[in-house]
Amino acid sequence: MSSEPIIYGMIFVAVLLLVEGMYLVVFGKSIRMNSRVNRRIDLLEKGNDREEVLETLRKERAQHRGGTRIPLFSIISKKAAKANIAFSPKALILVMVLLSVAAFVGLTLGTETSLPVRAAMGPVMGFGAVWMWLNKKAKARMTLLEEQLPEAVELMVRSLRVGHPFSSTINIVAQEVPDPLGSEFGIIADEFAYGMDITESLNKMAENIDMPDMRFLAVAVSIQQKSGGNLAEILEGLAKVIRARFKLFRRVSAITAEAKWSGMFLSAFPILALIGINVAQPTYYDAVMETEYFIPAVMVVVAFLVANYVFMKIMVNIKV
Repeated sequence: MSSEPIIYGMIFVAVLLLVEGMYLVVFGKSIRMNSRVNRRIDLLEKGNDREEVLETLRKERAQHRGGTRIPLFSIISKKAAKANIAFSPKALILVMVLLSVAAFVGLTLGTETSLPVRAAMGPVMGFGAVWMWLNKKAKARMTLLEEQLPEAVELMVRSLRVGHPFSSTINIVAQEVPDPLGSEFGIIADEFAYGMDITESLNKMAENIDMPDMRFLAVAVSIQQKSGGNLAEILEGLAKVIRARFKLFRRVSAITAEAKWSGMFLSAFPILALIGINVAQPTYYDAVMETEYFIPAVMVVVAFLVANYVFMKIMVNIKV
């Protein structure tokens, strides 16, 4: 069995790790979502002006929204917007180019593949590595937001009940909650300090994050600001609803976990079996490879594998 597929995989993993390394080198530990101090406070403690920090965070939040209209780049831009990547779109394109070149050099040094194949696989690896990295970052950020939001709402409820105005509760959340939610509420607090209506800021945050629970919060505050009422009781009920939805979502994930892994196993098993047969007996398929039906049969098998994965994904994709 040829060692080239293994080398291809190692080069792709190296390119994937290189993306994270470049990101940490450029922006340091302040962009880590699991940091105890959120990025806004970290930038303020470094001596940056409050208005300058606000503009930096707002620019990072909005910079990838324009790229969603570009046909091919929109795939990357949507993930980058959800992950709130500090790289600008131009920097992200430059990173993809550099990674494509690195993959091409790795393929040249590690394999004997022809030049056209290396020239095609380099950009595929560069683009694919960036997409996988962004997809991981986006999922991690959205998961953290879902987990942090009920705690932030309950903190707002406690703050309102001891007599703080709503603007102060937003500021408390911005100081006490880590990223990613802490910096988002910090933007709202700073925008309110510079004269923007707080409900408008909440609506903008809900639109940018694109999460149902965040929209519930923005709508609840907007209705209370217009019609009045006990905001603490409204937010307390909202926190219970969010926790109930989160609990139900986790329960659905647990119930569908077996089906998900079954789908992954059924899709991966034929490929693993093919690799195992080739390792155990490399000449096993030599007789059938020369027939005219071999390539069509392979294409049919690949189509069935893809269809199996897609349908299993649809079956377990339950909206909560």
